[in-house]
Amino acid sequence: MSNDDVLSRLADTLAARKQADPQSSYVAKLYAKGLDAILKKVAEEAAETIMAAKDGVREKIIYETADLWFHSMVLLAREGIRPEEILAELARREGMSGLVEKANRKENV
Repeated sequence: MSNDDVLSRLADTLAARKQADPQSSYVAKLYAKGLDAILKKVAEEAAETIMAAKDGVREKIIYETADLWFHSMVLLAREGIRPEEILAELARREGMSGLVEKANRKENV
């Protein structure tokens, strides 16, 4: 399998886990615990990513970032948001000054 569509495949798997028995799947168990449990995991993984970056160990940064992305994907799947939507937003911002994007965001959000 190629890495090109790994986010899409992961999103499909996470969506399918919404119907799974919480006793049979870590993700199904997270869904059953609700939004707060998912948000707690995202925050925990973000903190671990920060600490890995501060440690400066490349492999730890990769590992913890993968955990952060995974749990962020669980959140997105819970909300019915596909990774392609996030990628489209990143593509929309490509080449745009971060200052301009931030100013536009204040007007639109």
